[in-house]
Amino acid sequence: MTGAGRGLGRSHALRLAAGGAQVLVNDPGVGREGGGGDSSPAQDVVAEITAAGGVAVADHHDISTDDGARAAVAAAVEAFGGVHVVVNNAGILRDTTFHKMTTEQWQAVIRVHLDGTAFVTRAAWPHLREQRYGRVVMTTSGAGLFGNFGQANYAAAKLGVVGLMHTLALEGARYGIRVNSVAPVALTRMTDGLLDASTDLDPAWVAAAVGWLCTEECDLTAEIVRVNGPHFSRVRLVESLGVDFAEPPTDDALADRWAEIADMAGAKQGEAAVAVARRAGSS
Repeated sequence: MTGAGRGLGRSHALRLAAGGAQVLVNDPGVGREGGGGDSSPAQDVVAEITAAGGVAVADHHDISTDDGARAAVAAAVEAFGGVHVVVNNAGILRDTTFHKMTTEQWQAVIRVHLDGTAFVTRAAWPHLREQRYGRVVMTTSGAGLFGNFGQANYAAAKLGVVGLMHTLALEGARYGIRVNSVAPVALTRMTDGLLDASTDLDPAWVAAAVGWLCTEECDLTAEIVRVNGPHFSRVRLVESLGVDFAEPPTDDALADRWAEIADMAGAKQGEAAVAVARRAGSS
């Protein structure tokens, strides 16, 4: 469990531990924008879990690097004898409008959200394949799915996670590996000052979805579950039925038929997702 020292990650870790999972609580204890470092958040979550009778160990590796991600997964294998579930939750923010965004602000967010998710999952992947079982949960966002002003870096990383999910769901299907995503709306340190604090946006709502997606009984794959407080919904990438042209169309021809091209009546799920469902069903 990455980014498990505070907010959503802490709630996820407590939920999984309550269900009997042994949890590696990975968190380097950095600030919201990625600076500093404090070992106490991860240690505090471990203390909560053990006080409740669960099993957990703290880990402080930086999962935005390949070496750090490998070390975190190795720590879980050493502590528990294996790895069966990966929850990618770590995140930072570097919000600013695109024309003001620096290269460092862009790369810092991509490193944690997209690279970190890929590196941790890749480090765990051989273990999941070999045992022919695994549950992987990605954390995407409404910003990635629909866009959000001032978050070009964050949105790009979060939609990149969805593309990674779809591909790994395909590659993991025959090995019993299910890969899904949550798109949370919750009151945490990351969203402080951005959401209405009077609404019920307890991270526990999101943790319920994560906990379920991590169970052996849940055989979904390539799904995006959006959790906005007590409201749960499904997000899908869909494609219109479209139209065929006899030859490459002119600008006017495209404009004339755009309404027909864009008509979502009878829309179908993207071809990659359809392939996932078929493969998962036959594996």
